[in-house]
Amino acid sequence: MRSLAFSKRVTKEMLRDPLSYIFCLGFPIFMLLLFACINASLPTEARQVTFTPPVITPGIGMFGQTFVMLFTSLLVSRDRETCLLQRLYVSPMTAKDFIFGYAGPMLVLALAQAVICFLAGGVLGGLQGDPLPLWGSILSIISLIPSAVLFVSLGLLLGSVMNDKGAPAVTSILITASSILGGIWMPLEQMKGFRSVCEYLPFYHCVEAARAAMQGRSAWGHELVVAAFAVVVAVLAVLAFRRNMKR
Repeated sequence: MRSLAFSKRVTKEMLRDPLSYIFCLGFPIFMLLLFACINASLPTEARQVTFTPPVITPGIGMFGQTFVMLFTSLLVSRDRETCLLQRLYVSPMTAKDFIFGYAGPMLVLALAQAVICFLAGGVLGGLQGDPLPLWGSILSIISLIPSAVLFVSLGLLLGSVMNDKGAPAVTSILITASSILGGIWMPLEQMKGFRSVCEYLPFYHCVEAARAAMQGRSAWGHELVVAAFAVVVAVLAVLAFRRNMKR
């Protein structure tokens, strides 16, 4: 009940902040439309498979979650800087209550973002004659749940160890790194040396899991890697939050 009450407060903060609409919902859809339209305007022989709606939509779905990470880190670090959390630490709330209170609304936001992104990709694909398979889209959205947990946990971790100036800077680096190392904008299968490096990081597996689910292929191998990273980061976030409570 305590975490539920705190999550309501987090939801209100999220709804008041235009950043959640512009970056978390609007910007990923803009990127989807931009690259798909650019690809459609090219001659047939010059078009890239990576930028077709069925391929780029799962990648953009993951890319959008990085902005949820940014918003989470901003909210947590801002609460720390304004001493709100310090006042709440004297309440009966535990670290678990705080973590679930922050993470719950952010995961709902990430899920809503994915649904909106795939709806936009479906409309765009239908207009371009390259529609998204309905069942594949549903599976792809489900496959993005572990990556949503990963990015929300990263936001909680960074917000717990950095101030409201340092956290956005680091998350901005992670946003850029995840889009490149995840292979959203480039076909990594044609870059074997670079791909071998990306395979050691979770971003590649986040994108590949969503794309595999979209195409009806098994995504379990990629999902397990992402889930392992998510568990480790979530544990680190809880430990960092508990450390702040003991200060």
